[in-house]
Order: sequence, then structure tokens, then C-alpha cells
Amino acid sequence: MTATTVRPASTQRPAQHRRRANRRPGSLRRMRQATPLTYFALLLTLVLSVFPLWWMFVIATRTTTAASQFPPALLPGPNFGANIVRLFENPSANFTTGLLNSLIASTTVAVSVVFFCSLAGFALAKLNFKGRTVATVAVVVTMAVPVQIGLVPLLILMEWFGWRGELQSVIVPFMVSGFGVFMMRQYVTQTIPDELIEAARIDGCSTFRIYWSIVLPALRPAMVVLGLLTFMQTWNEFIWALAVLSPSNPTVQFSIQQLNESAYARDFALMFTGATFATLPLLIIFVVLGRQLVGRIMEGAIKA
Repeated sequence: MTATTVRPASTQRPAQHRRRANRRPGSLRRMRQATPLTYFALLLTLVLSVFPLWWMFVIATRTTTAASQFPPALLPGPNFGANIVRLFENPSANFTTGLLNSLIASTTVAVSVVFFCSLAGFALAKLNFKGRTVATVAVVVTMAVPVQIGLVPLLILMEWFGWRGELQSVIVPFMVSGFGVFMMRQYVTQTIPDELIEAARIDGCSTFRIYWSIVLPALRPAMVVLGLLTFMQTWNEFIWALAVLSPSNPTVQFSIQQLNESAYARDFALMFTGATFATLPLLIIFVVLGRQLVGRIMEGAIKA
């Protein structure tokens, strides 16, 4: 009698399945590797993003005739110093005042939005009071209303308060934003458990103490992101500044617009020099805090 040997089930698997299983890790590695097409797409995106800024700087270092030159100038010229002198000596632009006003307004609005929106977001997320749902819906509705619709009512309010032409007119109306409140509410809801709030109340903490000692440290990733976005948005604000401020007390974007109206012909070299100085603080923020900004966003996403 011949003995029959029974192979284990694992050894009876067809050879083609074993080869396919052995190929899977390699195929995954190939999928994760960047192809030449990927590098080409990234390079094209980089060129399309950086070229307008580079060409703006190139024209700022040359004369106005370079703006209409064909083929366009791609290398910096020798007139940047002279254009800077003309920019800051231009009497109609008040560019130095515009830079200082934009810095003050952007910093004040950013700090205010971070504080008040985090406070309101904590209240809407963790405090039980009548009308909480209605207040949350109202905040979301304000996000759907275009800013341009509120320009005329805000202008009337500025006239009533006597703030027309004053710097507080570009600060006070934007000290709280619906987007910031909703963002902070969502972050508090997903990050801070109710048990932690209840434990703090048992220990005798007041509501503001809970916010200051427990909620605020946990909100740092979202606060950094909201603060930087608000700073950039306020720095780039033009329509409201044009409507409410005067040429003698402008912001930096208003000053650039005044450069456009300071002569019979448009001085593109002078305008692009002002735009270069207006863009410089934002570029510095991205260079210095760009990695931290991305890290804070990823940290918030992991915690959420």
C-alpha cells in the first residue's frame, strides 16, 4: 500500500498567486515613486505661480517702458533704487503712512479675530444656553452673505460714529468673523472632550478660567492658521479701504491705487515698486512661518 502525502493548504496555492503576492510590495513602491510627468507638472505649477511675482520685481527695477517691451524683460534692471526713492517721496501716495497703517490694522484685526472667535467658538461648542443652535445657524448664514452687500450699511455706521477717514474704520468692523467663529467651534467640538470641561468645573474653575487654561492651549494649531489667514486678508483689503479712508490716511493697497492716479500716464515701474513692497511682508511670513503653518494644519487634522 502506497502512503499518500497531503500537503498543507498553504503549499497547495497555485504558483501564479504566490508570484502575484510577491509582486505587490514592489508595485506599491512604484506607485509611490514620482514619475517624470509628476516633476514636469510640479515645475510648471511653480513657474506659473512665481513668474508674475518675478516679472513684477523686474519691472520695479526698470523704467516704465519695460512693461510694454517685447519680448518681455526677464532680468532685473538698474533703476530699483531710484524707483524706491520716487515711491517714498511721492506726495500723493503717502506710502510710508500706508505701510504703517496696514501693519497696525492687520496685526490688530488678526489678534482680535483669534481671541473673540476662539471665545465664541468655545461658547457655541461647550456651553449650554438657550438659542445656541440659532446662534450657530446665524454665524453660518453670515458666511453666505457677500461682503459687498454690507458696504453701504457699514459706510452709514462709519459716518454716524465719525470714523470716516480714520484707521479704526478698517479695524473695528472686522474684529470678529463668522468663518473664524465656525472654525473654532468645530475645532473645540472635535478636540476637547466634555469630560475635561466637567472635571474643571468640579475643581471649581470658572468659565473664563476653563477657556484660558484648558481650551486656549488646545486651540493653538487653529489659532496660528486663523491668525495668519486673517492677517493676510486684512493686509490685502482694498475695496473697503478705498471706500472709507482718505488719501491722506491710507492703507498700503490704497496707496498703490493713488500711484495709479498720480500722473497723466500710468507709471508701471512706480506701481510695481509699491506692489513689491506691499508683497514683501507676506512673502516674509510664508518663508519664516510657512513650515510652521503647514505643521499646525497637519497637527490640527491629526487631533481632529
